Amino acid sequence: MNLLILGSAGQIGSALVNYVSHRGHNATGFDIADCPEEDLRDTNSRLEAAIAAADFVYHLAFDVGGSAYLTKFQESFSFIHNNVRIMANSFQLLERYRKPFVFASSQMSNMTFSNYGLLKAIGERYTTALGGLTVKFWNVYGIERNPEKTHVITDFLTMARVSRRIAMRTRGTEMRQFLYAEDCSEALLGLAHRYAEIPRTQQLHLTSFAWSSIREVAEIIAGMFAGTEIVPGRTSDTVQKDQRNEPDAYILRYWQPKTNLSEGIAKIARQT
Repeated sequence: MNLLILGSAGQIGSALVNYVSHRGHNATGFDIADCPEEDLRDTNSRLEAAIAAADFVYHLAFDVGGSAYLTKFQESFSFIHNNVRIMANSFQLLERYRKPFVFASSQMSNMTFSNYGLLKAIGERYTTALGGLTVKFWNVYGIERNPEKTHVITDFLTMARVSRRIAMRTRGTEMRQFLYAEDCSEALLGLAHRYAEIPRTQQLHLTSFAWSSIREVAEIIAGMFAGTEIVPGRTSDTVQKDQRNEPDAYILRYWQPKTNLSEGIAKIARQT
């Protein structure tokens, strides 16, 4: 199967490329980070040819990063405009060629106070109109290469390794669910294989279904690097504003997460 992965250089995309390639599938990557001509903000013949040739498309591409990136950029014109253009161009071609696809949304898509959440909600509407599958990611973590867009686990690992000091942005009381990127990739490949049988009325939440506080994440990582100090911040979460969703468990009919948080962080630490 020829799998086209839009956003293949991101942490989820790169993990998915590796996962499906090792299972005998042809993974075609498409990402501006690898090639300037693969800019999804612009309609071009390269993108059209890639979608036309694909058996299945993963729409993972988005201008997004961790909480620091969102806090800094999500209210900006460029953040909104970049993501609108990415979606408009790619969805137009998915409609033209009638390709089966998965759109990577977020568990924040109901948090319309956030431009990120609102834009993901728009992507879900596109997906519904085209008969695709929407998956809602819950804090997927893996190897990250872009230091401007890193997420909390990568940030804490870097701080602990370099300075033996984890300076948290918040007090660390906010609760999150984290999913290891390889587990996420297994789920995404399974959804491609079972695409036709999955009801479009069901919510597909990709998560570990286990709650952890940001402080707990810091403690796991501090335990890997002897002598690491944890320094809490003085503020509460400003990205999700302490709004808490509960994941829909329907996805468990098709897939089960395998890697707990400590195991996943340890794997990331060994690879970076």
